Amino acid sequence: MYNILVVDDDKEIVGAIEIYLKNEGYNILKAYNGEEALNIVNKNEIHLIILDIMMPKKDGLETLEEIRKTKNIPVILLSAKSEDYDKIGGLNLGADDYITKPFNPLELIARVKSQLRRYVSFGSLNKESEKGEKIYSTAGLVLNDDTKKVTVDGKEVKLTATEFNILKFLLINKGKVYSIPQIYENVWQEEGFGAENIIAVHIRHIREKIEINPKEPRYLKVIWGVGYKIEDEK
Repeated sequence: MYNILVVDDDKEIVGAIEIYLKNEGYNILKAYNGEEALNIVNKNEIHLIILDIMMPKKDGLETLEEIRKTKNIPVILLSAKSEDYDKIGGLNLGADDYITKPFNPLELIARVKSQLRRYVSFGSLNKESEKGEKIYSTAGLVLNDDTKKVTVDGKEVKLTATEFNILKFLLINKGKVYSIPQIYENVWQEEGFGAENIIAVHIRHIREKIEINPKEPRYLKVIWGVGYKIEDEK
């Protein structure tokens, strides 16, 4: 059973989310501000966090920043429509996705399942395969899908589960150009409407970690007006 932490100062929203997700078989932990959330994260095994941005004591962005110092847990931000700037700020701090209030319960459940699939696939992890390793590479960039490690010229780089899966998808299909909706649909396993901000921020994070000069990338290239690709180099 997966443990999901729901953090929002609105107890009615927390209660509603708890009902939706308990019906899907998840175990729900609840917090009503950032400080409570950090305390729960430090004392429990959490598989996913649903985190409101606007909260007292410690807001969602401050809480996310603290979580990302030590944890790779998937985080879905909750935000009001007027908080577009904060959504981007959250993605920059390491959020995996966001959903806007008021939200459709079915959409929330789909986002939760999508994040858990990637996290569980990413985190089961860190063991050598007995049947041989699945390795995808181009030039000095190497992704090992069994150990879940990425190295650039032999030096390991740390990616989140979402970043890892985006890079893996593009490496498997190196040389091919994929649009933002195509990347989103293949990695998230759902329709990619309105995914521009999410993908753009994750791509920038990947570049910052794998490129010597992210402004002149060697591996992860943009094809303006079309999409992204991993350069196929020998």
